[in-house]
Amino acid sequence: MDFDAIKKAAEGYEKNMTKFLRDLIAIPGESCGEECVIKRIEKEMNDLGFDEVTIDGMGNILGYMGSGKTLIAYDAHIDTVGLGELSNWTFDPYRGYENETEIGGRGASDQLGGIVSSVYGAKIMKDLGLLSDKYRVLVTGTVQEEDCDGLCWQYIVNVDGIRPEFVVITEPTDGNIYRGQRGRMEIRVEVKGVSCHGSAPERGDNAIYKMADIIKEVQALNDRLHFDPFLGKGTLAVSEIFYNSPSRCAVADMAAISVDRRLTDGETWEMALEEIRALPSVKKYNAEVSMYKYDRPSWTELTYPTECYFPTWVIPEDHPATKAMVQSYSGMFGVPVVDKWTFSTNGVSVMGRFGIPCIGFGPGKEAQAHAPNEITWKADLVKCAAVYAALPTLYCDSNK
Repeated sequence: MDFDAIKKAAEGYEKNMTKFLRDLIAIPGESCGEECVIKRIEKEMNDLGFDEVTIDGMGNILGYMGSGKTLIAYDAHIDTVGLGELSNWTFDPYRGYENETEIGGRGASDQLGGIVSSVYGAKIMKDLGLLSDKYRVLVTGTVQEEDCDGLCWQYIVNVDGIRPEFVVITEPTDGNIYRGQRGRMEIRVEVKGVSCHGSAPERGDNAIYKMADIIKEVQALNDRLHFDPFLGKGTLAVSEIFYNSPSRCAVADMAAISVDRRLTDGETWEMALEEIRALPSVKKYNAEVSMYKYDRPSWTELTYPTECYFPTWVIPEDHPATKAMVQSYSGMFGVPVVDKWTFSTNGVSVMGRFGIPCIGFGPGKEAQAHAPNEITWKADLVKCAAVYAALPTLYCDSNK
């Protein structure tokens, strides 16, 4: 493995990668509205000589290099969150900016940089003759992750019929290698009341007062959740609150909350629901506890419903994919830190649902995700493209 040649090739593509990323940032592409971003990626893949480029029924783009037996995939979700409060931005989120070291704009770290580095990583494999009859590379630009992480891979596995040997998740990793993450689920807690005129509240049954009791117990439950030595503690947070009332001068007859529940290793969705159902106020007020469903149409107008459950996953430190990633990184950039994500990725389906091993390495920083004034670093694009290019050969050579 000529690591110096790979590094030099990646460095030579820095300007191309910067232009590609800035083009993608300039195209608004929130979940379910990614069509123009996908078409721009399609053009780049075709211009760089990918062997096959397709867009599936959900709107994910699939680009292939090589024709070998072992399929190795690189996944990057290409949708972004919205802009939030514009007054928090010091530059135009879509026009973005660049200087000698940085690129700014919505999606710079989360995670348009990942598709840029993986596309050019595959190009470097082709340039340097690294592709062989041992492996075929798949680069996926996936949709709707910000809305419903992993839904895209449910479609890719179940409908497209694609099942790689392992998948590189290219979400930002702060320059480290990540081998797991907590899972999550979206829970709704709803309680009923009886409305009456606000001038005589004793005639009714105020659902908001009931929910106030429930919220205090949900908050306290967070402190008692399971702890895992590697992934850390399970958590929950009340993220939304709703109510129904005939008017502002009436007692509320319904109140509900959304709970963001993070699942550490050893926790299940059944367990998470039962913990809330067992709370004294939930039982006292006969509150309904359920899991949300997701059924928004993709940009192709395809609807692929799923429950809002996103399983935990961890890959062993001695797994061949982990070792190959560490070897690829070490050959060019020294000894890496091997850690885990705080947030959730498409790995919830790839490995969490389907048991396909995942290993994480991507440009940018976690703290930039969903933040105003989002940036990434040109050096990260180069480093990731180089590591991606060396990885498949190292993996296949060590697993003959």
